[in-house]
Amino acid sequence: MKSLGLIKNDRWLEPYRDIIEKRYRYFTEKEDELTQNGKISLSDFASGYLYFGLHLTKTGWVFREWAPYATEIYLIGDFNNWEERNEYKLSQIEQGIWEINLPKDAIKHLDFYKLKVHWYNGSGERIPAWSQRVVQDNQSYIFSAQVWNPSKPYKFKIKDFKPNTQPLLIYECHIGMATSQEGIGTYKEFTKNILPRIKEDGYNTIQIMAIQEHPYYGSFGYHVSSFFAASSRFGTPDDLKELIDTAHSMGLSVIMDIVHSHAVKNEIEGLGRFDGSNNQYFQSGERREHPAWDSLCFDYGKNAVLHFLLSNCKFWMEEYKFDGFRFDGVTSMLYYSHGLGEAFSTYADYYNGNQDIDAISYLTLANKLIHNINKNAITIAEEVSGMPGLAVPVTQGGYGFDYRMAMNIPDYWIKVIKEKKDQDWSPSGIWWETTNRRADEKTISYAESHDQALVGDKTLIFRLIDAEMYWHMSVGDENIVVDRGIALHKMIRLITASTINGGYLNFMGNEFGHPEWIDFPRQDNGWSYKYARRQWNLVDDPNLKYKYLGDFDKAMIHLIGNTKNFQKLPLQKVWDNDSDQILAFQRKDLIFLFNFNPAQSFNGYGFLVPPGKYKIILNTDDTQFGGYGRIDNSIEHFTNYDPLYEKEMKEWLKVYLPTRTALVLKKMKSS
Repeated sequence: MKSLGLIKNDRWLEPYRDIIEKRYRYFTEKEDELTQNGKISLSDFASGYLYFGLHLTKTGWVFREWAPYATEIYLIGDFNNWEERNEYKLSQIEQGIWEINLPKDAIKHLDFYKLKVHWYNGSGERIPAWSQRVVQDNQSYIFSAQVWNPSKPYKFKIKDFKPNTQPLLIYECHIGMATSQEGIGTYKEFTKNILPRIKEDGYNTIQIMAIQEHPYYGSFGYHVSSFFAASSRFGTPDDLKELIDTAHSMGLSVIMDIVHSHAVKNEIEGLGRFDGSNNQYFQSGERREHPAWDSLCFDYGKNAVLHFLLSNCKFWMEEYKFDGFRFDGVTSMLYYSHGLGEAFSTYADYYNGNQDIDAISYLTLANKLIHNINKNAITIAEEVSGMPGLAVPVTQGGYGFDYRMAMNIPDYWIKVIKEKKDQDWSPSGIWWETTNRRADEKTISYAESHDQALVGDKTLIFRLIDAEMYWHMSVGDENIVVDRGIALHKMIRLITASTINGGYLNFMGNEFGHPEWIDFPRQDNGWSYKYARRQWNLVDDPNLKYKYLGDFDKAMIHLIGNTKNFQKLPLQKVWDNDSDQILAFQRKDLIFLFNFNPAQSFNGYGFLVPPGKYKIILNTDDTQFGGYGRIDNSIEHFTNYDPLYEKEMKEWLKVYLPTRTALVLKKMKSS
């Protein structure tokens, strides 16, 4: 085999060449098998949603389902009083595939329906696996499939949208909790009220959570039941299409959290025992149930399961025009152990026989398919173990993701805030943690996502300020705890965002320090929506300090987004000093200066930088961002010649750096 680029790029992988090449061969052989050695394309293979499920043709309705263990299947619903009738009985047209053809007037738009599946020694009602519309009854909370065939379906206005990934600036969001009301927000409300905020704030991508239908709202969308159905809690399929189309018209790309790492255990709503068997879609024996998530694990070794999941990827891109996916729970997929209890401290930990080669092959196939459908598509892996090659192109022996989540960074910030006194914050440690990544892989950096805001945890602002947020967030109410929290919140986000090599992510509301945690309605909180919403009024109120954080985030994101190919600019450390708690680094014409010292300001602190004139373009201590205004931003800074550094083409830039302050200076062009 021709040597893979993945191994060429990292000599430490050489001892594991045989394992890596075997894994790559397995993927190529599986692709050949699925495409009949190239007779059809991978995209052709992944078109199951056009065949299975309910479809209206020129002659009438056709419905198909895969249920190999079933002995009889009936279509039941509003149209036949939910009774098993022979005229609605499916026929098995080939091994495991069932079909029924009905006249056009047999079913109508908005009818509810299910399947009544019979198997050896049992039967049960089931929602079709390929349903594209599933609705929950508000009184009984029972889910049913629903016919969706509007007379005037939504037509996309934007045809050939191309995402802006230079860099990728992601606003992670949840439709239901995007409302300020104590209830569930809708696609239409999000389109009207939230998209303009995101655009104004400078983000270029939205990442939507909880799109695939899920029985329990409090699962945050991670226990999926109907993989092809957009959650009806938030509105109709057309409402979601309008949201995506509107986002595209604003220049915003739209990716979705896709959950292919596991599925809900529910049987009536989900795929649990769809045809009466335990392992139609899922692993058998001990591997069937996920030991930590109370869910079921897909059997990626079955071609029928690959057909289902790959078709799911294509469906969301073709039907809804999603620009890509953030794959959830990738670590759980990569290893037979799901990564539980693993140290992953050496390369040997990745290649010790624990790799799930079938799941890895699926992920590689999915990435190849997605980019074949749309060469500009975005794929991101949520993966914590650090598996090499995850965000390396398939052609080089990688898994094909465009980005991987830098999951070490939020954990690091929590650890620093919890365990270290302010005077012990280490700039060298901060630099290492925010820039420590594989040279051949792009990452998405973030200070916190939805994970850090869930009940039982705390957002960064809540860790920094805690109970003082309830009493001292009014403008003019001076409080040292709040001032410290606001200052560090800005600095943490700035250093995380400015050291990216791919993209940056923020969860909805965290940009302005949304108070408290996220807690979805559940029995323990009396089914309350109080903490499952976003209080936009806080950042909109000019009398509250939340506006300072929101305005700073906007300025920071616009600076990064308006700097061409910011993520590709060489990242060079200029200086760090743990005693002074000073850090400086350079990205071409931009100089980033940080003083984490809680007690000492420095006047005339020197840094060796390219000679020229510099101007402050962002200042965390600015009064418009809730700072003390100790720096005059209008002052121009000129470097001072030093013969010792003439050959290096460096001169001294001397700057006043107040306590807990970060500055961004830009080298100005000579007039």
